[in-house]
Amino acid sequence: MMTAIGVSIVLLGNGVTAGVMLATAIGIVPLTLVLPYRQYVQAIQFLWPRYDPFMPIVHAATVVVGALLAVTVPAGPARVLFGTATLTLVAVMVISVIKNVPLNRYVMSLDPNHQPDDWVERDPRPRWRVWNLLRTSLAVLALLFNATAAASL
Repeated sequence: MMTAIGVSIVLLGNGVTAGVMLATAIGIVPLTLVLPYRQYVQAIQFLWPRYDPFMPIVHAATVVVGALLAVTVPAGPARVLFGTATLTLVAVMVISVIKNVPLNRYVMSLDPNHQPDDWVERDPRPRWRVWNLLRTSLAVLALLFNATAAASL
């Protein structure tokens, strides 16, 4: 029973993580790339508080439960796959904390009504997009590992 609950939590949490990141990659990022400075800053300042702290909590819970599954399910393919998925989600977390969050904090600190003189050089959108595409790909890959693990039980 506990394994079934854990699997449900991991699939739901990983699915939400991958889904939100994919939606961001195919919808929000292309929009923000074409917005002028003021609208871009306003959009991020509107959106980011809606994702944080919800997404970090969902993601961290998924990692913790995934790690528990990786050590509690019987030895075999499911254990390896849950472990691999968990490590992949840890990589997503590391990229988020080290790369995307600092860029988000920078944009949150900006005044939408006063564009910095060096904005062309400091515009974080291209870098944020690259890191987001990487972590989105990893989150989807982790979901594939978790779904395969669940199916192999």
